[in-house]
Amino acid sequence: MSLSAVHGTLSSLKSCQVDIGTGMDIVTDVAMDLAEAQDNNMNPGIKEMEAMILECAKLDREINYFVDVVQQVTAEVNPQQPEAMFSLSAKVKEQFAERVARLSDAELQNHQKVVAFKESIQNSLSQANQEPAENMEELDEDIAVTQSQVNFTCPLTQVEMVNPVKNKKCNHNYDEGAIQNLIKTKHSQKKKCRCPVVGCGNTDVKEADLIPDQVLRRKIQTQKRQGNRT
Repeated sequence: MSLSAVHGTLSSLKSCQVDIGTGMDIVTDVAMDLAEAQDNNMNPGIKEMEAMILECAKLDREINYFVDVVQQVTAEVNPQQPEAMFSLSAKVKEQFAERVARLSDAELQNHQKVVAFKESIQNSLSQANQEPAENMEELDEDIAVTQSQVNFTCPLTQVEMVNPVKNKKCNHNYDEGAIQNLIKTKHSQKKKCRCPVVGCGNTDVKEADLIPDQVLRRKIQTQKRQGNRT
């Protein structure tokens, strides 16, 4: 196998990660629907979906480890010595096994999508357990006011967010692609990335601090659906 073929395989794996992330978002949406529709008893389906999220997180981490190991091993190969390619597989298997063996369940709990899942379910359960309004008309008005108060605009792009993420440190929201591009740009300039929200004191935004905001994403989607009906 040539190095170009190896790199092509890695690209395919990264595409698979995108699909895994999309699947995790779908599972979270379904779990939120169950949480919002239930009573005080925990729906067993939510626990099953949490297990699915953890399995997906494990697979995502393993792909990350595999890609890192392959890139490290292939970087050591001299293109002028093609015979070195024969030992690549054994080296990759050995180093990958060592990395996976160090992966703990506790570490999986810190995966961004797992954190987002738990926060989303907690928020949905809180909303489901709130005392219903006495008058449905008043409830509709409250929902309208609440949605109008929520800012769906990304502070970077100044347009409605598509994939909102929340900063765990300052709780501000941004569109995922926009904030990731800003972080990469700042790091390429050897600078820290300041939170783009005016007045925020967070001077070092990191990708590790960003988690998908499923609740906000659902609110944006709900507003779009309501807008399409009018």
